[in-house]
Amino acid sequence: MDWDKVRIFLEVARTGQILGAAKRLKLNHATVARQLTALENDLKTKLLNRQTTGSSLTPSGVALLAAAERAESELLKVGSQLTSAADKVAGTVRIGAPDGLGNYFLADKLGGFAAANPDLIVQLVALPRTFSLAKREADIVVTLERPDEGKLICTKLTDYTLSVYASEDYLARSTPIREPGDLTDHLLITYIYDIIYSRALDYASTFSELITRRFECGSVVGQLEAVRAGHGVGILHDYAAQLYPELKRILPASRFTRSYWLVSHPDTHDTSRVREVRRYIVAKVREARCQFVVQ
Repeated sequence: MDWDKVRIFLEVARTGQILGAAKRLKLNHATVARQLTALENDLKTKLLNRQTTGSSLTPSGVALLAAAERAESELLKVGSQLTSAADKVAGTVRIGAPDGLGNYFLADKLGGFAAANPDLIVQLVALPRTFSLAKREADIVVTLERPDEGKLICTKLTDYTLSVYASEDYLARSTPIREPGDLTDHLLITYIYDIIYSRALDYASTFSELITRRFECGSVVGQLEAVRAGHGVGILHDYAAQLYPELKRILPASRFTRSYWLVSHPDTHDTSRVREVRRYIVAKVREARCQFVVQ
């Protein structure tokens, strides 16, 4: 089998779409479709059910996927062994992270790391979603919960805290907030419960019986900006809120503690590029630990 064709098949199997695979491989849509057809002709079997809404694997496709992933793993391991001797950090490393940590901490730190390593391309995907290492959506992932499935390499980065905040301007023109019961008359700026991707994000339910007025936003950045604009109160990451002097922490007894975990796949964990980025993230987070946990 031609590995280039199998590699294309792998991307289509992982994305479920020929167009999506073409974008990730930076190939023309027609080229991907043509290579898939050629692979099916080579193997004399149908691998994919192609539909306008996406592609699904046939039984033959499922069998090839398992074999192709094993072959890919072996190639990655060999590549790691061959490149580990050369101490050069080069290539591309993609990091998937929650949008709070990604935007308010990692963007600054990883930008500096990329500047210091001109042969390395660092891709930071800071979004409120989960990332699949098995599907190669990222090389390194920061999660809110320790993974309990799969053979993954996991390191606890740090605990972090969230507190209730409002802008100085909002507090000056609103009724005083001295205890949780005082929140009744205020707008709570919070997440959209239906689309949160981890139960670790469900902290606003603490005030669900006190507050009926809500502005719900799907990103940490949006929530923080709405609080900064003086539209209401919100539960914000302490390390992010501290960047803005106009945000004032209220109800100090109402504090929430969560954790960040750093996860990588054993197939790429020991490549020099992934290894060095992991070390850098761990070092920078631990240097700033006092920013992440506020008493």
